[in-house]
Order: sequence, then structure tokens, then C-alpha cells
Amino acid sequence: MKKAVDKVLNSVSYNAPVVLTFTLIAVVVEILHSITPLRFTHDLFVASRGSLLNPLFYVRLFTHAIGHANWSHLIGNFTTILLIGPMLEEKYGSKKLLMMMLFTAFLTGVLHVILTPYGAVCGASGIVFMFILLAACSNIEDGTIPLTLILIAFIYIGGEVMDMFKRDNVSQLSHIIGGICGGCFGIVFTKPKKSTSSY
Repeated sequence: MKKAVDKVLNSVSYNAPVVLTFTLIAVVVEILHSITPLRFTHDLFVASRGSLLNPLFYVRLFTHAIGHANWSHLIGNFTTILLIGPMLEEKYGSKKLLMMMLFTAFLTGVLHVILTPYGAVCGASGIVFMFILLAACSNIEDGTIPLTLILIAFIYIGGEVMDMFKRDNVSQLSHIIGGICGGCFGIVFTKPKKSTSSY
């Protein structure tokens, strides 16, 4: 039995270190959120307008992507992240993907603080939308824009623009910013495939 367990454990690969580490940290934070006062999550993992003299203000511009409102919120985000993330990490490399994630989290936090002075944001949904649009760029060819990229941008970003007028606890702004970041990263970092058209 022990040999069988050891064999299984040895065959498990930590195949996407950035994506898996991000997921594990978010799960640990949600566990701590569940067993400690709400203020713990708010102080460290929610971005909102505050004193520029408070060092935590700048930390939260990044860490808000780790904190989540509840388990349902976390599971919804990380289902997509774990599905798409490993493919993106393999394609772009761990370091480059990490930089994309940090930039998206930072830009989302900054613009949320500027544009929604009385609101607060937490969760990885900006990174989710960045991943979706980045994945849609994987079929870019020389001199062409994939129709799938246009459709995904229209469906995801267009839908979020329409939903901005709803009164709910969803940050459509984060989704839009994340999607734009993913599209821009995809265009800049994806090496176009050469067209294989035959004559």
C-alpha cells in the first residue's frame, strides 16, 4: 500500500508553479478569512481608497487579487484559472506570466480606487479575464486577427460593459480591465504563426 501511495505521489507534477502557488495562497487566505475576524481580509486583501501614507494601501493594490468574498467566489475564479493557466504558463513561461498577473492586479487596483472612490475590490476575476483573452490570442497568424479573439472580446468585455449598469456586488470594471490587459499582452507577446495557406 505504501509503495502504491509513494508511486502516485512521485508521479504528481507541480506542472504550473505560478498558477498552483497563486491558487494555494488564495485558498490559505480564504481559510484564514473563515476562522478569523472579517477585518483580517479587509486589511490585507481588499483594495479601496485610503491614506497614501499607509504602506498597506500600496500592498493591497496587488494583494486584492488573492482575497475573495467567500468560497463560491474563489471557486468560480480558480476553476477558470486552473483550467487555462497551466497552458498559458507553458506557452509564455512562469516569469512572464507572473509579470502579467502582477501588472493586471496592480492596474485593476489603481483604476478601481480612482474610478470608484466609495467602492472596494477583491478577487482574481481581473486575472481570470486576462487569462481568457490571452488564451484567445494563441492562434494569431501573420497579418491576421483571429475571429475567435474578436468574438470572445465582444462576448466577455461587451457583456461586462452592459452589466456595469446593474446594481450588484460584481466588479465589471475589473473584468473589463483584465480583458483589455489579456488582449494587449496577447498581441505583444504572442509570436504570430506563419500562415499555412496552400495555393
